Amino acid sequence: MSYDRTLARVETYFDKTATRTWERLTSDAPVSRIRETVRRGRDEMRALLLSRLPEDLGGARVLDAGCGAGQMTAELAARGADVVAVDISPSLIEIAQKRVPEGLHRKVRFEAGDMLDQRLGSFDFVVAMDSLIYYREADLAAALHELAGRTSGQVLFTVAPRTPLLMAMWRMGQVFPRSDRSPTMVPHAPARIANALRSHGSKARLAPFSRVSSGFYISQAMEVAA
Repeated sequence: MSYDRTLARVETYFDKTATRTWERLTSDAPVSRIRETVRRGRDEMRALLLSRLPEDLGGARVLDAGCGAGQMTAELAARGADVVAVDISPSLIEIAQKRVPEGLHRKVRFEAGDMLDQRLGSFDFVVAMDSLIYYREADLAAALHELAGRTSGQVLFTVAPRTPLLMAMWRMGQVFPRSDRSPTMVPHAPARIANALRSHGSKARLAPFSRVSSGFYISQAMEVAA
């Protein structure tokens, strides 16, 4: 499945099928035990990614690629960054605009659209938490190559790790597709992403640095740097 087709599925899911689910999951509202593990995992991963960035981001231009309901956006703006918060879902952008504290709005430019849109410009850092997890290897590498080419510092991102459990779940998802299910996560191995990046002529270094496993949330953090 091409990048554009996957992007369209992601937009449909988050903007029409699951907006209210994600609004609740990313709040402090009560959720099921399973979703609570996902919430805890996402909170832990967000903290890990932020720990790779300077505490003082004053003067830095940062892309929050796939900003969702704006939790990462608010943290980046609170550190002084000028944030471009982009998400394919206009509905999630509306939620993010309401949730980011008013005092930080002057530090944030909200955009509904593709995180790879070149009109967004260049950045000091990029954070793409759980927004590249639906793309196959070639499309993921192309996206990272594009983002790294416009970023002077790190591109921080997450993928579903290529573990036996996740691979089994992924294969089952291919055999038994369901139209109402979220887009299928594609598990990845760091070495294969690195090879795919090199096939684009990229000299950027890719390094995995941490993994979070919290119930149904399993995610590998990585970074690409020049």
